Amino acid sequence: MDTILTAHGISKLFPGVKALDSVDFDLRAGEVHILVGENGAGKSTLSKCLLGAYIPEEGEIVFQGETMHFQSARDALEKGIAAVYQEFTLVPYLNVAQNIFLNREYKTKLGLTDHKRMEQEARALLKTLNCDYINVTQMVKKLSVAQQQMVEIAKALSFRPRVIIFDEPTATLSEREICSLFEQIHKLKAAGIGIVYVSHRMQEFARIGDRITILRDGKKIATVGIYEKTSEQLVNMMVGRDISQVYHRSENQRGGIALKTTALCDKAGRVKNVNIHVRHGEIVGVAGLVGAGRTELAKLIFGIDPIASGTLEIDGKQLTGKHTPLRMVKYNVGMVCEDRKRQGLALKDSIAWNIMAVSLRRYFPRQFINHKKMYGICGEYRKKFRIASPDIYRPCRLLSGGNQQKVVLAKWLSNNPEIIIFDEPTRGIDVGAKMEIYALMDQLAVEGKAILMISSELPEVIGMSDRIYVMYNGSIVNECVRGSGDFNAEAIGAMMLGIKEGSCCEC
Repeated sequence: MDTILTAHGISKLFPGVKALDSVDFDLRAGEVHILVGENGAGKSTLSKCLLGAYIPEEGEIVFQGETMHFQSARDALEKGIAAVYQEFTLVPYLNVAQNIFLNREYKTKLGLTDHKRMEQEARALLKTLNCDYINVTQMVKKLSVAQQQMVEIAKALSFRPRVIIFDEPTATLSEREICSLFEQIHKLKAAGIGIVYVSHRMQEFARIGDRITILRDGKKIATVGIYEKTSEQLVNMMVGRDISQVYHRSENQRGGIALKTTALCDKAGRVKNVNIHVRHGEIVGVAGLVGAGRTELAKLIFGIDPIASGTLEIDGKQLTGKHTPLRMVKYNVGMVCEDRKRQGLALKDSIAWNIMAVSLRRYFPRQFINHKKMYGICGEYRKKFRIASPDIYRPCRLLSGGNQQKVVLAKWLSNNPEIIIFDEPTRGIDVGAKMEIYALMDQLAVEGKAILMISSELPEVIGMSDRIYVMYNGSIVNECVRGSGDFNAEAIGAMMLGIKEGSCCEC
């Protein structure tokens, strides 16, 4: 395979941080080159240099034999380098077709926007991704996170690029959608398109990858073939230390029931007669496919969505009256939301103000804020969570996705909640940071906190949970206890698909 893209000695500086230090990288036509490393290792920075979004201080980029001097992402796009970002770039109040062809609208002979042709082309693009069920005339804001991700991919394909950079494209997708995406990636490879694939999901590498480049602290550690290193060796190269155990659960005493729902239902019919309970000192997982009702259940408990029927109890006390997130915070309940960008952070505000967003009244009950004390507290949380930023005054929008997630965790834990709902706590997080979050969750359980964890990664749910509730079509179909015969991936996976014991499934 011919080399289509080469980066020589790329260095990029930010105030107080050397994000890239003389990094070399090359991409061949018809290959998937996977880029891995911890948060802050330089993956996104290198990708943005290749895309023209960042201009490196040193080094050069050669694309199809020509030295490039990109001044913007549009320059790279016009040359044939497109991207699918982890954080969406869609306009929520435009429909799917309008988003795909934004600023490139088809025109009629009279010079008017040709909506009919745009919709036809959008349907064709989505059909290649096996997503023709998405209505191209629907506003993007009404789509699920997974559907929005597929629209992003369709938008990138509409440019007919020679190189596509995927940044965590499967973080919000169901297994069906992941299979459809990988099928499309294999077609792109066969067509000679080069793909840079940024991901933390090591189980995906062998399914699509050809080579892997490992970055650490802004430097290139190595480039290896897809089968040259074991998963453990790759992790050790990424984090610079030996990783002997990913999941760890300490033995600790379980307390009384902290959270209990009885026949809980929402108004939209996405949560149906749910009965669950979580004890102090316990981690309880919720497993299910995308659309099974997991996130809807979390929103219902936390007061984001209204309860249609059923009851909710906190430490044995049934809640009555208006059910809101503010009230749940007063009951010492916290929730780490799935979508940190839209629901978890004020992106324009600083790290410090985001960390203190929930706990200001706790630290300053008399409404007078001691800024020196506040910044001292936030500085401690920055160190504790290893948030990659030179200070706590930087706006959260400038952080990587993984570091934004750490700020969300610090925000809730600064308020010292007794009950914590984690909805996809490690989405977009590297393996080293994942282990830190797992250790943190374990420590919280040892301290007597009650944890309800929702995750799309089944090994994560099984590895961290004491009990697992399996959801299917809005209902709890089973409860699996650690140590029991059905506490394994095969049994829980079958329940998630709605397969009863003894039946078979033709795939």
